[in-house]
Order: sequence, then C-alpha cells, then structure tokens
Amino acid sequence: MSQSSLNDLFIVQRTTLLRTLQRIVDHPATAEDLLHDTWLRVDRVLRDRPIDYLEPFVFKTARNLALDHLRTRHNHARTVVNDMPVAELHNIRSCATPVEDETHATRLLCVLSQHIAHLSPRQQRIFSLNRLQGCSYLDIAEQLGISASTVQKELKLIMAVCVGVAARLDG
Repeated sequence: MSQSSLNDLFIVQRTTLLRTLQRIVDHPATAEDLLHDTWLRVDRVLRDRPIDYLEPFVFKTARNLALDHLRTRHNHARTVVNDMPVAELHNIRSCATPVEDETHATRLLCVLSQHIAHLSPRQQRIFSLNRLQGCSYLDIAEQLGISASTVQKELKLIMAVCVGVAARLDG
C-alpha cells in the first residue's frame, strides 16, 4: 500500500475512526489527537514496509494508541493525589524501611527468576526481549519468526506468572 492509499483511507474512514476513538477515550479533543497520531504512526510504518491490509492495520493502530493513552492516564491518576505536585509526592516517606524494601525486592527477584527459569526457552526469550530490552511485539515476532499474536499471548501467560508470584509474596 502506498502513501496515497493511506490518505484515501483516512479521508473515507475519518469519521468512523474518530467515533471509535471517542468511544474509547471519551474525550473529543483527545480522540482528534489520537487520530492524528494514528496517521503519523501508520505513515512511519508504511515508509519501512508495505502493509497488505491497510484498513484493519489503521483501526488496530488507532485502538492501541487509545488504550495506551488510557493506561497512561490511569497510571498518572494513581500517582497524582489531589493535584499534589509530583515533587512533593517524592518527599512522602514509605512505611517500609529501606532494608525491608531491599529484602522484599531481592526475594521477589529470586522467586521470579526461579519461575522464569521454568518457562520454555522461547518464552524466556520473549520475556527478555520485551521486558528487559524493550522490544515491541512486532520486533520480537520478526526476530523469532512467529506472529505478533503469538508474542502477545505468550507475554500474557508470562505476566500472569509474574503477577501471581508477586501477589503470593505480598499476601
């Protein structure tokens, strides 16, 4: 697909894309921004490689950007309490002492390492590439010769293991 195909698609599907984004983020201005970001992201990908099924790719990209936005907004909301400046949040003392924090972190790392060692070699590689090296699903899929969907499913299983381990140690 070419740049002109992308432009044509955005002209035809702009309203539908915008409505989809508005339903996800529930804010018209943010949806407009995400629509623009979607075009930029897809344009950048098109410069690197052709996309066989452009319309589904555009909609999936828009949806992913909207979900990333919601995730970021949620994480930000968890850290900002009553519009308290972030600098003041860093001055709040933890209930745990630094020694307790370090002990807990060391124990968590040890137990996680043991569980990760029991994963298949492919799962270990996926975990390492994504969580330690910051590679995207597509990058990992290309490196390992598997689909991005498989990478996503494997990471979901791996992260469930990690969350389970952390919950058991915190409980």
